[in-house]
Amino acid sequence: QVQLVESGGGLVQPGGSLRLSCAASGIIFRRNIMGWYRQTPGKQRELVATVTYGGGTNYADSVRGRFTISRDNAKNTVYLQMNSLTPEDTAVYYCNAKHETTWFDYWGRGTQVTVSS
Repeated sequence: QVQLVESGGGLVQPGGSLRLSCAASGIIFRRNIMGWYRQTPGKQRELVATVTYGGGTNYADSVRGRFTISRDNAKNTVYLQMNSLTPEDTAVYYCNAKHETTWFDYWGRGTQVTVSS
């Protein structure tokens, strides 16, 4: 059974930091590009960042330089370090696994990140 379980969301003040974690099970971790997406009411789900098995990364322009995605292949876990957070970063953040060959997607349930004073 495939499971992607996010954790680390919460309420943080503008300028603060948060680290999200996603623990994957039921997949061949090394065969999946891992990523983080986010969704705000009224907007489509958007890509935040992705990371390949070998560590290659891709970031949305809105988060580049502030967020860092990484993965621990031994722990089947992907992380998103978020710094210099702004209210515009408020969203539900979803963990994603995309099979490198088929591009089949698995999704986590999401974790809420709220940036507010």
